[in-house]
Amino acid sequence: MENSKLKIIKEIAQELDSGFDCYYNPKTDEIVTIPNFGQISDEDEFREAFGVELEKVNKNKAEFIKIEVLESFESFKIMEHFISQIADKQLQAELENILEQKKPFQNFKNSIDNSDYRQNWFDFKQNELEKIVETRLKRAKASA
Repeated sequence: MENSKLKIIKEIAQELDSGFDCYYNPKTDEIVTIPNFGQISDEDEFREAFGVELEKVNKNKAEFIKIEVLESFESFKIMEHFISQIADKQLQAELENILEQKKPFQNFKNSIDNSDYRQNWFDFKQNELEKIVETRLKRAKASA
């Protein structure tokens, strides 16, 4: 895959990880990012802050491919996949236990942040997000 496409996939993956929905125009390689609406408490403030982006996307809907923030179950699968490949069996068991308890996302993050696997997790998650973005872009192009 060419370098610019890899860069676009990487950027979209990072934006998704930050809670932004992405709109990608494959003709111009433009990426418009807007916070996922499910995370917004004040709709008027949201529309004021992201009015330009919302208008651009709404006016040119046909030109953009929307890539939404991952659903909880998709993020959960990434955590499970990561856990399955950890060499440290004690940490692996701890993380598997965390996923079965309340607040798995918050507790997973806390546990990983205080482990030697913190950077491994960030790299793994970024790589998984990039695969998801690539798949979604291919699917969108195939159905266009």
